[in-house]
Amino acid sequence: MNILQVNSSARSYANGSGSISTRLADELVRQLREAQADAGFTLRDLAHEPHPVLDEATLGALFTPAESRTPAQTERVALDDALIAELQAADVVVLGVPMYNFGVSTQLKNWIDAISRARVTFRYTEQGPEGLLKGKTVYAVMTRGGVHRGRPSDTVVPYLQTVLGFLGMTDVRFIYAEGLGMGPEAEARGIADAQAQIAQQLQPAVETA
Repeated sequence: MNILQVNSSARSYANGSGSISTRLADELVRQLREAQADAGFTLRDLAHEPHPVLDEATLGALFTPAESRTPAQTERVALDDALIAELQAADVVVLGVPMYNFGVSTQLKNWIDAISRARVTFRYTEQGPEGLLKGKTVYAVMTRGGVHRGRPSDTVVPYLQTVLGFLGMTDVRFIYAEGLGMGPEAEARGIADAQAQIAQQLQPAVETA
């Protein structure tokens, strides 16, 4: 089993003690690795290593045939290629997903834009689009200052279900830590609830490891 952990908090991994999504993603990965000691592991920290945005220059590079790209275009496409390769190699993906202003972080959006490439991670067929990143389990650790689960204000879950499913990743399991901005007691409850969800989600994996 190969595990890919993607931290998308604006706080880098070096300062991960301040990021609850990172701390909870770490906890989930720790339990996965304890259940399968020989699991491969890759960490992608998008605050420590920010990925560039999808801009006009990037589009130009992507739509230029490889043999015709300039050195700068080749270098830019290689950055996206590295993220795609990490994801293709992963069996399990753990996403740390803080909610910022009712959406995902810029860091995570840049990662999603990078991994979404026609004829590589998805393709269009006569029957419609087909995701090419199949057979993966995704754990999305959701952290929020308020309480949004199951409410119209939660735009993040439908977005992730749509875009990850489009790429072929339909087994997406959500873990929620909510109320983190509603005082110390609410924060402690939110973290404890998320930890309980992690234990519950991983129980089958632990039993079969």
